[in-house]
Amino acid sequence: MHLNNNVTEFILLGLTQDPVRKKIVFVIFLFFFLGTLLGNLLIIITIKTSRALDSPMYFFLFYLSLSDTCLSMSIAPRVMVDALSKRTTISFSECIIQVFSCHYFGCLEIFILILMAVDRYVAICKPLHYMTIMSRRVCSVLVAVAWVGSCVHSSAQIFLALRLPYCGPNEIDHYFCDLEPLLKLACTDIYVTNLLLVSNSGAICTVSFVVLMFSYVIILHSLRHHSAEGRRKALSTCISHITVVILFFGPCIFIYTRPATTFPMDKMIAVFYTIGTPLLNPLIYTLRNADVKNAMRKLWSKKLVSDDMR
Repeated sequence: MHLNNNVTEFILLGLTQDPVRKKIVFVIFLFFFLGTLLGNLLIIITIKTSRALDSPMYFFLFYLSLSDTCLSMSIAPRVMVDALSKRTTISFSECIIQVFSCHYFGCLEIFILILMAVDRYVAICKPLHYMTIMSRRVCSVLVAVAWVGSCVHSSAQIFLALRLPYCGPNEIDHYFCDLEPLLKLACTDIYVTNLLLVSNSGAICTVSFVVLMFSYVIILHSLRHHSAEGRRKALSTCISHITVVILFFGPCIFIYTRPATTFPMDKMIAVFYTIGTPLLNPLIYTLRNADVKNAMRKLWSKKLVSDDMR
């Protein structure tokens, strides 16, 4: 493994070099970051404190919000600092840590979305056995497997990055450290590495997307046998999940299933799945979910009552 690199730091070129536009980038990322933290932390607190949200679906939603929060925190603060700085450098070790954290929490989100689809399939297609199949112990094991699987995926990415020598230039044409723009700076042939990258990240994104969409086709097909009210409620939940899946996987597949080529639009597409989707997820799941909205109202009412009693 080549750890004796000449390059000790990288220069992130960001989304723009124009001083005025950099301030606009700062404002946009600040708005998205604060919205992501507020929305996802509200869901996390609501699920943890509400007995009405004790089902497996909300157990998985808790971890989806957690992964969204961590994914946003691994990227947005650094981008905001760089937007206000004249020289945007990042050390080699910090860059590798950012690659690991982005892929770790991004992969965790993929696995959690798959678990949410499994939960909906069991709930709709095998309702009589739902609580037996999706017991709390089973759900906890599945989430643990998702965490371990994400760690394996991210470790493989780091292995790909560390085994290559970097001897200059050191300018990364991106606003955060990701494998594709980083590997372009390696001073060796990266053909095999790119194949491994596509077979790792690209395969996870594509296969997961196909599996998810196929599972929702089966779920929607099985709704024909349910009552009108049951169909309406199940359809509302599934549409929320499908919306999240398309918004997250579309950009990821575009970025990670290509060979070693980059397009000018890549950075804007990356913005969508790194800070856009984490902000939209809590909005999608709260606005379309009556149970979550009711639990949030009760939580807010309890807070107002406790404040009045002081």
